[in-house]
Amino acid sequence: MQPATLHRRAARAAAVFTALFLVLLALVAAHWGPLGTADRDIVVTLHHSAVRHHGFTRVNRVLTDWFWDPWAMRALLAAAVGWLLWRREWRLALWVAVTAALGTALQQAVKAALARERPRWPDPVDSAHYAAFPSGHALTATVAFGLLLWLLTLHGAPAKWPRLMAAVGAVSVLGVGFTRLYLGVHWPSDVLAGWLLGAALVYGAIASYGYARSRRSERESPREGRVRP
Repeated sequence: MQPATLHRRAARAAAVFTALFLVLLALVAAHWGPLGTADRDIVVTLHHSAVRHHGFTRVNRVLTDWFWDPWAMRALLAAAVGWLLWRREWRLALWVAVTAALGTALQQAVKAALARERPRWPDPVDSAHYAAFPSGHALTATVAFGLLLWLLTLHGAPAKWPRLMAAVGAVSVLGVGFTRLYLGVHWPSDVLAGWLLGAALVYGAIASYGYARSRRSERESPREGRVRP
């Protein structure tokens, strides 16, 4: 696929995911009944299981607090940024760092603006801070693995590595969403919002980087084509 085609497709994908996130945000802000009922039904069922199965609950806590914690995801991206800086790919390193920072900023801004309460239980199995919507764990995992997969593809890594990253990323993104629901600290719509906003950020980064690179190539081409006296 040509780079110009790639960044246009990424821009369309970013627009779709952004629109879906905004629709979900509006439904949550409006306290739409069917969504609230579905949210409650799912978390109540999972909470009953979490209370009964202590061993599985501990496994979920380890996964969400250590392997898929937002700081662990940010550490992966920091390592990727460091690698890009070592390779003197300044522009790409900046793109990754800014995208990760923007994800954190947007997440906190929406949480503060909406101030959605988390599920409350008389017998909680875990706790979490700040407002519920969107899930920071879901968003950060989506951004981290999405950007890492993009970097592997952008650098022409052998096919097995992007496939492996896609598999690990899918398990992690879906897995962290499940842990947040199973531990009773998020509503399903919080997790879905994190996925949607994270995907919008990744595709937005791909689209904007591709556009900037194509514009730079267009500016440099006429200069290179001039006949020097």
